Amino acid sequence: MSKKALLAAAAFLALPAAANAQSLFDSAGPTYPGVYIGAEGGLNWLLNNNSYIMNTGWAVGGKVGYDFVGPRVEIEGMYHNNTGSGVVAFPNGGFANVNGRIEQVSLMGNLLYDFFPGATITPYVGAGLGVAFVDSTIQGCSLCSTQFAYQGILGVGYNATPALRVALEGRYYGTTNPGAYTNNNIMALLSVSYKFGQPEAAAPPPPPPAAVTPPSFMVFFDWDRSNLSQQALTTIQQAANAFKAKGNARITATGHTDTTGPESYNMALSLRRANAVKDALVRDGVPAQAITVIGKGETQLLVPTGDNVREPQNRRVEIVVQ
Repeated sequence: MSKKALLAAAAFLALPAAANAQSLFDSAGPTYPGVYIGAEGGLNWLLNNNSYIMNTGWAVGGKVGYDFVGPRVEIEGMYHNNTGSGVVAFPNGGFANVNGRIEQVSLMGNLLYDFFPGATITPYVGAGLGVAFVDSTIQGCSLCSTQFAYQGILGVGYNATPALRVALEGRYYGTTNPGAYTNNNIMALLSVSYKFGQPEAAAPPPPPPAAVTPPSFMVFFDWDRSNLSQQALTTIQQAANAFKAKGNARITATGHTDTTGPESYNMALSLRRANAVKDALVRDGVPAQAITVIGKGETQLLVPTGDNVREPQNRRVEIVVQ
């Protein structure tokens, strides 16, 4: 018994060393600390000993714990049930071969360590200490013997989601001597656990603000003219109002022509048109120093045409307030 207790204690002491190695093997997955609950069940083998030959039994239990992301601590309750046969001594000195059952209820405190807590597949080890209530013999009183219990755990978990885990594990579980038999158990368990407190998904970043297009206006001219129509004056007044609404802005007036006439003449004509717009803006209250005048001639047509084509939409000044 003392050797088994020493093995259980050594397993506890070995866990911090495993924690130091964790940084070498961890996977950068979605992990978070939290309380978890779980249910487990599977097969229990009460190993053959000098007193009884036991059949394969079963075990079922539940647990509640806290996951620190790597280390875990939990409280676990489990019921074990095995049937078998053995020799029973009677008070009058006789012996008989009998069939019977050994039941156990254990309450354990476990310390475990997940090697890759953020990975889909997570191997882990653990150990536990606690108390067990067991039958003293194969036909003895039910759960009447209270014993010190200990166990070692080796398992692998499948993290279906950051909160939900399914695990398969093997255990050695034993107690101090309950009476007529040596209580050594091997278990194969399947468990399901759910961890609470899953963090909410981070909200996506807001989309970048849409680019603000500066207000623009356009006035048109008769062929080979730079004088302003009444409609053009109305549009220029609107541009002046937009300038005043901004409070601190600049205006660019860019003149254009169609493709009739020489290029040099058209460049000069585009400047005259732009300056005519500037003068009207100044009359409407825009400071002259806030206006930039540009002439493009026939180089930037609004409507593409061939040479010597009178296209009204190309005879224009574009006003941009920015």
